[in-house]
Amino acid sequence: GMNLEKCLSLIKIFREKNNYTPIILMGYYNPIYKFGKENFIKNCVELGVDALIIVDLPPEEDNEFYVEAENNNLSMIRLVTPTTDKRRLQKILLNATGFVYYVSITGITGTQAPDIKNVEDNIKKIKQVTKLPIIIGFGIRTPAQAALMSKAGDGIVIGSAIVDLIKKYLDNGGSSRSKNLISCLEFTKKISFALKHN
Repeated sequence: GMNLEKCLSLIKIFREKNNYTPIILMGYYNPIYKFGKENFIKNCVELGVDALIIVDLPPEEDNEFYVEAENNNLSMIRLVTPTTDKRRLQKILLNATGFVYYVSITGITGTQAPDIKNVEDNIKKIKQVTKLPIIIGFGIRTPAQAALMSKAGDGIVIGSAIVDLIKKYLDNGGSSRSKNLISCLEFTKKISFALKHN
């Protein structure tokens, strides 16, 4: 039952207690289009959203949304994949701001492990084209992987592994929010420990 209105209302609740943690919204353009792009950008600015990742809007469509978002100080983060060639890379990064989100695997997030050698080689190529920080995501599921990937880039993203922890408790009929929270906190502590002692 999640939708864009509910997502924005969660941000509003969060911002009432925390106005310093950066918020990045990631998703597809269709819900934004349906919501109304001007209305969406206005809401994001008013609620204190810092950046957007719209995975299905290529640079050829910058006039559709990106320019207006940038004019309202919303960073537009671009995705780069292992199959992105140099010519395409330059086009993707032309209007990129914030950081570059490097997709470390070819496939669906959370289904396979990234190959560190390929990641390192591709990060070097991207750094030749941009001075933006490069954050690595997709396929990072363990503290060991997190430590390895953090050496290759400027930061990491972990998503599916945490979603899977939540799903595990829900699938087991667990309605205990505290168990869910403890499980996620333990996981993130392990990640933090691995990064600090790497």
